[in-house]
Amino acid sequence: MIRILIVDDHPAMRAGLTAVLRAEPGLVPLAAATSLDDTPAALNRTKPDVVVVDYHLPVGDGLVVCRMVKRHVPAPAVLLYSAYADASLTIPAILAGVDGIVNKAAPASELYDAIRRVARGERLLPPINRELLDGAAAELDPEDLPILGMSLDDTSLGDMATALGLEPAEVSRRLDRMIVRLKVEVAGPREG
Repeated sequence: MIRILIVDDHPAMRAGLTAVLRAEPGLVPLAAATSLDDTPAALNRTKPDVVVVDYHLPVGDGLVVCRMVKRHVPAPAVLLYSAYADASLTIPAILAGVDGIVNKAAPASELYDAIRRVARGERLLPPINRELLDGAAAELDPEDLPILGMSLDDTSLGDMATALGLEPAEVSRRLDRMIVRLKVEVAGPREG
């Protein structure tokens, strides 16, 4: 049984996602949160295995929520769920600690599979091409490039801090800043 917390600000999406997940054996949606503000209480109350997070939230975007969830002990797997799920999200998602990205338009079977795989510890992220990597590097300060490289290699925060001779809190602040700089802005009405 995989215990799931949903973080999405749209009532219809939360209800629909809960119903879809309840229909699949072995997946148990425990609760839903609507923003960064109510996610910590929901995490503490439910202790999920997987948190499914909408990328675009009105207060505290999905990447900020993902980063906060991954700081929780023990940290559940995080699946970013977005109408804009493509490779452009991969680098900021990795910096935020996301384990997988799924498009909201994907069939339910793909969502079920992704939840099961991230719950087992797999990472399901679109590949990063050279153009995306170069674009990200151009947006960041030169002193943040080692953090980018270590994040892409799945280096822990503590190991990054040791390698760079910094306090973990400083590396964490720099990761937060990098995520903001690399955040993917979506055009058109907010759906995702």
